[in-house]
Amino acid sequence: MTLSLHIENLSLSRGGRRLFSGLELRLESGQACALTGANGSGKTSLLRAVAGLCAIDSGHIAFGAAEPAAARSTGLHLLGHLDGLKVSRTAGEELVFWTGWQGGTASAMEAAIRRLDLQRLLDLEVRRLSAGQRRRLALARLLSSPRPLWLLDEPLSPLDAQWRAKALEIMAGHLTGGGLILAAVHDPLPLATLALEILP
Repeated sequence: MTLSLHIENLSLSRGGRRLFSGLELRLESGQACALTGANGSGKTSLLRAVAGLCAIDSGHIAFGAAEPAAARSTGLHLLGHLDGLKVSRTAGEELVFWTGWQGGTASAMEAAIRRLDLQRLLDLEVRRLSAGQRRRLALARLLSSPRPLWLLDEPLSPLDAQWRAKALEIMAGHLTGGGLILAAVHDPLPLATLALEILP
């Protein structure tokens, strides 16, 4: 699936409070956007709105020629600030579940395990993993079932320097292959990115 992301004149509220209005963004194949703003400005809410998980007040979110429902069901990944992992499963069980659920393949999953050095963690319950190990497991889901648009909420925050470099390498490879990334960040990404600051 080939996607672009066009956000036009978007307004969004949460809990009766207007977060932002008039937001505009055009993201094409091979492009990334670093989404910045103060805590509570609406960065996470914007990612969730693009994913179809929260309602917008007004404006438009489009994915190029793809129908929004199809784009959201099979064309994007949302990696939230919380990793969304079931802590009672082993890391291996969790990765197998998500790979199957999202239409990935066993070969892609095995490649992701090697790339993120997860072999020794697969038999451990997710609850026993460190925050950085959980983030590596969550990143493996992106590689196990490739989709063009990645929506990432503070993707580097739990990782040490070695794994931040590896995650950035993975993100750069995704862009080189024609993917798109919209990432909510506090610190600038060391990638060629567009910049969008959310202001009230």
